[in-house]
Amino acid sequence: MEIRNKVAVITGGASGMGRQIAELLVAQGAKVAIFDLNDAAGTALEASLGESLMFAKVDVTDEASVQAGVDKTIARFSAIHICVNCAGIATGSKTVGRDGAFPLELWNKTIAINLTGTFNVLRLCAVEMVKNEPVNDDGARGVIINTASIAAYEGQIGQAAYSASKGGIVGMTLPIARDLAPKGIRVNTIVPGLVDTPMFESLPKEVYEGLSKTVLFPQRLARPAEIAELARFIIESDYLNGECIRMDGGVRMQPK
Repeated sequence: MEIRNKVAVITGGASGMGRQIAELLVAQGAKVAIFDLNDAAGTALEASLGESLMFAKVDVTDEASVQAGVDKTIARFSAIHICVNCAGIATGSKTVGRDGAFPLELWNKTIAINLTGTFNVLRLCAVEMVKNEPVNDDGARGVIINTASIAAYEGQIGQAAYSASKGGIVGMTLPIARDLAPKGIRVNTIVPGLVDTPMFESLPKEVYEGLSKTVLFPQRLARPAEIAELARFIIESDYLNGECIRMDGGVRMQPK
């Protein structure tokens, strides 16, 4: 699918990978709606990118909130062709730790934001994609890109909830691609490794360098811009569907 003149919804679009993808798509001629809870960052990005980008304060776990964001996008840009789900949280707790059992509240929150939130947004965006006229000879109407993590495959100690949430995203990729194939909508998942986001930048230098050395090659963390380029490749590659693509420098996570 050609990016120019298309409309994209990006969750978690006010920072990190989501912001990089938003900026890249705007640069390629798309209109972008970012769904995020960070008012300050979202408003600042909206101001910096002008008429091509709008910010909607959206809680991905809340159906009414997401629907309001979708409605706002349609009112502003008239369609949705691309949905990129980057919103998520990283959590950690052992199944049984010093304070007892894994807090069920933390489990539920992790699953709600990372997994249910992803599905909540993509299903409502897909409703709008179905309304689109085909944009190419294949009958394409939309592209959905979800974001998982290599923790889906190699979860570390304390990552039961996080790994389950990301594993769920991997697991639902093909069934949703099959569901939406008759509608002309492709579904793929990016599976990042260690990405140089603000979360990692706050780590002590020795920890940051230690993580970099675990990567096979190149021995560094991924740049958010590299994830954005993969998102662009997926959007533009009409025959790529139902896939989960690792982008991790060859790293395989150890237990801890």
